[in-house]
Amino acid sequence: MFNVLFYSPRIAPNTGNAIRMVAGTGAQLHLVEPLGFDLSEPKLRRAGLDYHDLASVTVHPSLPAAWSALLPARVFAFTAHARTRFTDIAYRPGDVLMFGPEPTGLDAETLADEHITATVRIPMLAGRRSLNLSNAAAVATYEAWRQQGFAGAV
Repeated sequence: MFNVLFYSPRIAPNTGNAIRMVAGTGAQLHLVEPLGFDLSEPKLRRAGLDYHDLASVTVHPSLPAAWSALLPARVFAFTAHARTRFTDIAYRPGDVLMFGPEPTGLDAETLADEHITATVRIPMLAGRRSLNLSNAAAVATYEAWRQQGFAGAV
């Protein structure tokens, strides 16, 4: 399946929503510290409802630690500044879909990381800054999964 990576997420309910999404799709969620919340926060638990036991969530102390666990997978970094649309990628199982912290997204230094295969964007109307983190991750994960014929779905 696919790996969803949140680099230094700040808002607990977004991560809770992502936990529910990965439980429903079979993707794996990777959180890179520092986190802007405690994983036991009630808002996170409430957003994830009873899906925490069904989700695969790994917390990494740093981005290099995440790379050690995930590579040699391809890494697609999502940013509003990319030229390539996320739908133009032919996703493969094991790919990493990387998202930055709310509200700034991935910074230039992180986007320049040699481990990133490509930067991609989710199209939006002009004048809009970004999508909600958990919504963007869901859109991307479902596209990657769709390309694999929704493997494992009922």
